[in-house]
Amino acid sequence: MRAVRRAVRSFVATTMCLSAVTGFFQAVEAREAPPPRIIRVAAGMSIDQAVEMVERRFNAKVIRAETRDEGGRTVYALRLMNDSGRVWVVRVDAQSGSVL
Repeated sequence: MRAVRRAVRSFVATTMCLSAVTGFFQAVEAREAPPPRIIRVAAGMSIDQAVEMVERRFNAKVIRAETRDEGGRTVYALRLMNDSGRVWVVRVDAQSGSVL
């Protein structure tokens, strides 16, 4: 009878541990998903498209992106950092997609 109780306790403890670990990883996956950025200008370029464009063009990573209104036109201000640690800002016209 003791062997059966010990086996049941072991099974219950193992099941609880597996359940806790599974819940932990599900919570981590839920936190890692970035919120979607769906900012689009009519007949223009989205901020995600601007980020992809400048990352390819300048071979750097965008570390900050924001939308600004400059004189009545929408401009994306994108802060980049390259592999050597150099940081600079690139402005992209949201309507035309041109780098300013």
